[in-house]
Amino acid sequence: MIQSANVARERWTHGDVVTLKRGGSREQFISARRKGSDELSIFDDFPPTSASVVAQMVFGGCGFHDAARARMGGADWPMLWLQGDVCPGKHVAGISAFALDGQTVRRVKLADRIVGSAWSDADADYCFLAGVLPADFSASRGAQTISCFEQIEVALQKIGMDFSHVARTWFYLDDLLNWYGEFNAARTKFFQSRSVFDRLVPASTGIGAKNPFGVALAAGALAVRPKNNRVQIREIISPLQCPATNYRSSFSRAVEMQFADHRTLMISGTASIAPDGKTVFADSTVKQIHLTLDVVEAILKSRGMDWENTTRAIGYFHDIRALPIFEECCRERGIPPLPLAPAHATVCRADLWFEIELDAMAPTSVPEKVESSFNSVNSEDEADNLTAV
Repeated sequence: MIQSANVARERWTHGDVVTLKRGGSREQFISARRKGSDELSIFDDFPPTSASVVAQMVFGGCGFHDAARARMGGADWPMLWLQGDVCPGKHVAGISAFALDGQTVRRVKLADRIVGSAWSDADADYCFLAGVLPADFSASRGAQTISCFEQIEVALQKIGMDFSHVARTWFYLDDLLNWYGEFNAARTKFFQSRSVFDRLVPASTGIGAKNPFGVALAAGALAVRPKNNRVQIREIISPLQCPATNYRSSFSRAVEMQFADHRTLMISGTASIAPDGKTVFADSTVKQIHLTLDVVEAILKSRGMDWENTTRAIGYFHDIRALPIFEECCRERGIPPLPLAPAHATVCRADLWFEIELDAMAPTSVPEKVESSFNSVNSEDEADNLTAV
């Protein structure tokens, strides 16, 4: 797998656990999918580790939420529970989670709800937020979006951090296709008010999914505050796509975090988008999957990585029956089985059928021939006829 003696991948009943050993601690990335007819069996032995769960994402019917928490002993950790727009709510598809062993994890609360986990090491302070909601559930969707960003700020302020430390975000919008443009406008407005375009624009995922609370959107974020110059966080260009900011979608295609002992590459939600920002292969799920894999592979290779470096991935399927098609596409390309959590959810355009987000890890040094850097772009020459992704 990853070319490091400090990284190991193990199978468990429902999926994979990828472990990174760092000094006296262990970082664990958990990816799982339901197997068999019991919708709740995936929660019986979760987490499959003695480590503290930092954050968890569950993709499945909201009706299973309470029973699943009970099976996980109350699940007193940050959680994003998501039922895709196109999901009938009768099934649980998958789980993606991050756990930490050997570090003191502090919980972050908003309105008496646990929404974050914070920890520190010699190089940086960290905070992972999951399940952040707007403060006013009755406000307009645009106002709820701004409120969600503000709540991320409030949560970070509780541990002495702010939005300038955010490297990655997740947004799950109820009825996404009917207001994604409004969401993007609100996000851009917030970013402008916080001068985000003058520094790192976070990597991100935006997907159509409802939540158990009935609000317009639920969010997650990863914030990292370096303590020294051994930690470098940078935006990474996608060799096969234009910057998303070119068509009014305010996120980076990928962000890389470099530490003294490894690099982590976080690839944003990626779909079948051409360099000009338009959808490609609207009539073929198979072709969309292959193009998406082309794009992700190009980003990986630009950083001296490949599919074997993957630590976690989430595949978003407009039709969950396309999961075996995705797996067959991977076999055709010689891609090894990925530590992937499947999700049945709407992608951000009506003609997109598949999206994937992926994290990968490699040694700190980057082969010189693929070393690249990229300055954030906030293009004023925006194409009015394009829908944001």
